[in-house]
Amino acid sequence: MKKFAFTLAETLIVIGVIGIVSALTLPNLNSSTGNKEKVAKVKKLYQNLQDGFGRATAIYGPIDEWFITDDNNAAQTRFAERMLDYFKVSKTCFDTNTISCTEGNKHKLLNGNDSGQDTRTQKSVLLADGSGLTFSILSKECNNGGDTEESNFCGLIVVDIDGANGANVFGKDTFTFWVKKDGIYPAGYNDSSLGQRMRSGEIGICKGKIILQNGCAGWVTEYDNMDYLKTDDHDNCPNGVQLSGTNPSCK
Repeated sequence: MKKFAFTLAETLIVIGVIGIVSALTLPNLNSSTGNKEKVAKVKKLYQNLQDGFGRATAIYGPIDEWFITDDNNAAQTRFAERMLDYFKVSKTCFDTNTISCTEGNKHKLLNGNDSGQDTRTQKSVLLADGSGLTFSILSKECNNGGDTEESNFCGLIVVDIDGANGANVFGKDTFTFWVKKDGIYPAGYNDSSLGQRMRSGEIGICKGKIILQNGCAGWVTEYDNMDYLKTDDHDNCPNGVQLSGTNPSCK
């Protein structure tokens, strides 16, 4: 009875083809998995910030009553201390003009420009999970009366999901959340009543075509992806789809 088997040459060819296919596909799979983990971490931190804000205001009252006599430095300290009651903190960096827990002013925008965000004059901490938080509160703005969008603004919280050890780029590992009198909101979140600068459907905001500490937090929390990292300068995905609020995925 004649037996059939692969020759050594045929086996090596098959192994070579498998290696080539793996080399082409594994980086994309790893990148996709890594981005999903980042999205999950951003959303978890957002939930924690919302919970912390809700508990702090339940105990201390409305946030616009916290800083009546404070300057910005005192306001940042007060806000950070009250919020951090609900986080596991491993390191605190509250001294001004020193290197912060999130590497000072090294953060960039996705377009490569300097973000203008210098955390050395703000209050920052490292959390037990390795992520960093920086608190920037403007006491005067928070104490303004009225119900306009501007009078509702108190400051922002910058979240660096891998602390000082990552890319330090807004939209990759760093995300901005707005502190408003009624809660915490991701920068760029989808609410057309707040004007174009706050709509996550405008991908240009996320990619840094305008400077607003970038709105990728709004994109990530609303669309559950970081597909804007895959697009070219015209917001086109590798498959030719143009990323937008109506087409928020490159799939």
